[in-house]
Amino acid sequence: MKIEIVPCLTDNYAYLVNAGGQCAVIDPSEAGPVNAALDRLGWEPDFILNTHHHVDHVGGNLDLKQEYGAVIVGPGKDAARIPGLDVGVDEKSGWEFAGEKVRVLEVPGHTRGAITFVMGGNAFTGDTLFSMGCGRLFEGDAPTMWASLSKLMALPDATRIYCGHEYTQSNGRFALTLEPGNTALGARMSEVKNARAEGWPTLPSTMGQEKKTNPFLRPDSWEIRKSLGMTEAKDVDVFGEIRRRKDEF
Repeated sequence: MKIEIVPCLTDNYAYLVNAGGQCAVIDPSEAGPVNAALDRLGWEPDFILNTHHHVDHVGGNLDLKQEYGAVIVGPGKDAARIPGLDVGVDEKSGWEFAGEKVRVLEVPGHTRGAITFVMGGNAFTGDTLFSMGCGRLFEGDAPTMWASLSKLMALPDATRIYCGHEYTQSNGRFALTLEPGNTALGARMSEVKNARAEGWPTLPSTMGQEKKTNPFLRPDSWEIRKSLGMTEAKDVDVFGEIRRRKDEF
C-alpha cells in the first residue's frame, strides 16, 4: 500500500492511497492539489473517502467525482451532509478496498457522524485524533469524544495515524504546559520542530507514540492531573478539562 500526503488549503491534508490496482482519495478539501498529485503519480482515483462532513474535508468531492467518476464513500449516518455520497458505511458494514477488508470505526464527538478508516495498519482519523491533539467538540460532549478516542486507543501501537491537519507543533506546545516532565513529549517536539523547519509533514504518527505524548489520551497521567488540580477526578472529567483548556489556549 502506497500513501501520498497532499497538503491542501492552509493546513489540511488529503491522502492518496494506492494498492492492488485501486486508488482512493481521502478527505479532499479541494480538487486542485489532489489533481496535481494524481497527475504527478499517474494515478486515477476509483474512490473518494470522507471521514466527516466539514467542508475542509469534502470540498473537492464533486469536482473529483465529475473528473474521474470516483465513487464517494463516507459515514452512512451523516449521508445528508456528505456531497455526492454513493456508499454509506458504518462499523457493521465495514468496507473493502483492493480486495482487503477495511475497518470502519464510528468515532462521534467532533461531528456526530465522524468515522475512521483503518486500512492495512493505517488509521485515517480525520479530525477526531490529531498528532498530540484531538478535534473540538462541535457535535458531541466530553464523554462521547473520550469513548471515541478510547476506541482508537485499542488499535495496535504500530498503527500509523494519518489525521486531517498539520496541527502537531501547536498541539505539542499546549501539551508541554500540562506535562513538561514527559521526556517522550520533549523528544517528539524536537523531531517536529526539525520537520517543520524543513517544510516536511509531521505525519504519520503512531498510536504508540500518541499514547506517550498526546495529553488527550493521557488523562491518567499524574503530572497532567496535578497540573489541572484534578488528582482524584475520573479520566473522562480530566479529558474534558484538557479539551476546555485547549479551546482557550
